[in-house]
This record gives sequence, C-alpha cells and structure tokens, in this order.
Amino acid sequence: MVFLEIERNAEVVIPFSAIISENHTHQEIIFLDLHHKSTSEKTSNKNGYCVAITGISPISTIHFDQVSRQLLIPITFSYTAMKPYKGEILIGTITEIRQNGIILKSGPMKNIFLSKIRMDYYEFRPSNEPMFLKVNGLSYMKKGTKVRFRVLNVNWIQSEEEFNIAATILDIKIKKYINLILIKKVSRGFPIDFPLESINTKFRQKK
Repeated sequence: MVFLEIERNAEVVIPFSAIISENHTHQEIIFLDLHHKSTSEKTSNKNGYCVAITGISPISTIHFDQVSRQLLIPITFSYTAMKPYKGEILIGTITEIRQNGIILKSGPMKNIFLSKIRMDYYEFRPSNEPMFLKVNGLSYMKKGTKVRFRVLNVNWIQSEEEFNIAATILDIKIKKYINLILIKKVSRGFPIDFPLESINTKFRQKK
C-alpha cells in the first residue's frame, strides 16, 4: 500500500447559529466539516482514498453571508491518502459470497473481488450460510472470514469514483518462500544474479 501526503483547498460553511450555540467550538466544526469533505469523496484515480486529516493551515479570512447567515471560511488542509497497487499482499474481510467468487473489504476498499478460479482447491457450497469449502475440508471461507490475498489488478471506475480490485490467493506461499531466499542471500553477502523464475520452478519441483 502506498501512502501519500496530499494538500488541498476547501471552503468550510458554518451556520452562524452553530457558533453562538456553544455546543461546539469553531475549531471542532471546521474539523468535522473537513473530515466529511475528505472522507465522503474519493480523492482521485491518482491519489486514492483519504485516511486521516494531518494538518489545517491558520485561518486568515472569514466571510459572513448576510442572506444565509453563514460563515464562509477558505481553508488549506493536508491529509494522508492511500492507494492500492498490483502485487501487494493485504488482508480483507468477506462481505458477500457468490457462486463465482467472493467480495471482500479492506480498509476503505469495499469492492475487492476474489474469483472462484483464483482460489486454491476451494469449492462453492450453497446452504443457509453459503461458503467456499476447501477440498480437504480443513478450512472454509464464509461471510465475516478474514482472507489474506494478493492484488491481481486495480481498475478505476470513473462513473462510480471507485476502485475495482481483482484478488487472488494463488502463489502467495511461493512468493513468501522466494522473498525469504532473497533476504537470506542478501544478509550473507551473496550477489543475487539468478532469475526469480528459476527459484519458482525448483520450488514447484520439490513439491
């Protein structure tokens, strides 16, 4: 997951009645308004999702609209954004079971699809509580189950302002094995001058 620090401008609108009610300070109202603006929208295809507001610039100008009796406050604020990338390994929670696969959510990402063909020896079992059951019967995936997966592909859907993410659980153990070998080689001072595919092939032969 890539994290970015983003700065943007916004206009905070505060009803004058909210200021004089003393239920919230103006600082609290500004923060809540900015939090709503940043978390209710996807930043963009370029920057991804807002995670948290990290800073608000000092207020230099305040406008009062006599007609609407609202305070208009131009604000510059910064926040941390996150964006999914192909190849990274994440953990998600199953929100929906379908015959052709499962839907997961992970953090702000709610449209992650793990296709049946991307599961290792799992078969769909329709019932009152549908699930995918492993052939050996030792594990299952149903609604609420946490799944470790690899991001296979990321597509930005402009009309929905949402990322569609394709996932897989294949080859995760193999990649973990390869990374372990590379770490050991580097720690021992050996040069890495062989292709990763050769390790992959040897590992499969051992199995």
